[in-house]
Amino acid sequence: MLSVVENHSLPRTAAFFDLDKTVIAKSSTLTFSKSFYRGGLISRRAALRTAYIQFVFLVGGADHDQMERMREYLSALCKGWNVAQVRELVAETLHDLIDPIIYDEAASLIEEHHAAGRDVVIVSTSGAEVVEPIGEMLGADRVVATRMVVGEDGCFTGEVEYYAYGPTKAEAVRELAKSEGYDLSRCYAYSDSATDLPMLEAVGHPYAVNPDRTLRREAVAREWPVLVFNRPVRLKQRLPEFRMPPRPTLMAAAAVGAAAATAGLVWYASRRRHRAAAAAVLAER
Repeated sequence: MLSVVENHSLPRTAAFFDLDKTVIAKSSTLTFSKSFYRGGLISRRAALRTAYIQFVFLVGGADHDQMERMREYLSALCKGWNVAQVRELVAETLHDLIDPIIYDEAASLIEEHHAAGRDVVIVSTSGAEVVEPIGEMLGADRVVATRMVVGEDGCFTGEVEYYAYGPTKAEAVRELAKSEGYDLSRCYAYSDSATDLPMLEAVGHPYAVNPDRTLRREAVAREWPVLVFNRPVRLKQRLPEFRMPPRPTLMAAAAVGAAAATAGLVWYASRRRHRAAAAAVLAER
């Protein structure tokens, strides 16, 4: 169990969550490959290749070189995709594909952090078109995700505007802490990958979740807690346990640009909505 409710006379705090293999059991982007295939965005061959990449990712994780190859492959693959169609396909299949692979333990942590008065921020290398709806479904207060360049025709150009990966995740966390007034020494971060060491190092309470070998070794050496999540469960099966505190400050779409030393612009997708209303929507689905 986490600590008691935050003392509101102290600086604000947040819990930063990596998404893939930390909150959900698979790669969020690759999970939608079947939807993109059925929607005509990718070929059968590409769908099979992404399924293979998903398998490799699940079995062994991905180091820096593998992540770079994945970025190049996915950037080339999505070139020419209509962004509105991508968002529509994600919305249509979000609950069928993502709901069953959310870790019960992660959902509990999100609930506990909210109950303690902390914001929850999803920080993911996956694309914003995928991560933002997942963050909204989870009740996250904010999302930091990779953003692709969109042309005047409303289609992806294949170029990356902001890559939320490695050191840039840590930069995004620090910039968000400045803008929102978070005390990072009292903040939490969770990840499965050694590529997120900079983000974990940026907070006072880092946790390794289902860590790869390198991160596990680092966590043991630094005496960081190691968590094992292995119980995916549908959110609606958790209701009424999975309740959002009734705060009126969640989930209205906005983007805030902040300078980042190594990657151009850092983008934050910040959504606001009433948590009780969100819980009601989830319960009806």
